[in-house]
Amino acid sequence: MKKYLFLMVALLTMSFSAKADHDQVITFDQLPEAAQTLLKQYFAGKVPLVVTMDWDDFNIVYESGEKVEFDKQGNWKEFQCMASGVPSELIPEQIKNHIKATFPGTTILKLDRNRRGYEVKLSNGLEVEYNRDFQVIDIDD
Repeated sequence: MKKYLFLMVALLTMSFSAKADHDQVITFDQLPEAAQTLLKQYFAGKVPLVVTMDWDDFNIVYESGEKVEFDKQGNWKEFQCMASGVPSELIPEQIKNHIKATFPGTTILKLDRNRRGYEVKLSNGLEVEYNRDFQVIDIDD
């Protein structure tokens, strides 16, 4: 019985692992038009190292280390710009103003948008979470 249970757990684990690795490498031109437009405007001159697609999103990794994630419609989901900071024009004004007033001198290195709101990682190591109305709901270090 123990062998059977172990075998079932092992098979389930392998099937979940295999399902998570369905990223397909695509070309930049295969991205949704909205994603291409944003990347050409704010990441111009940067060379995409790899562009991938899976069942629910697109991911772009640049030679310089930046990572950008889009949903299937081409709406941005996440920016990771650990060396350069997220371009200021891409940060919602309410978040930009709050960070500038509360944490002066910091840079936003990561900006994540999800159905609950926004998560921001700052250059001072703090992570600030906002709801959809741009109210701070959590700060972690």
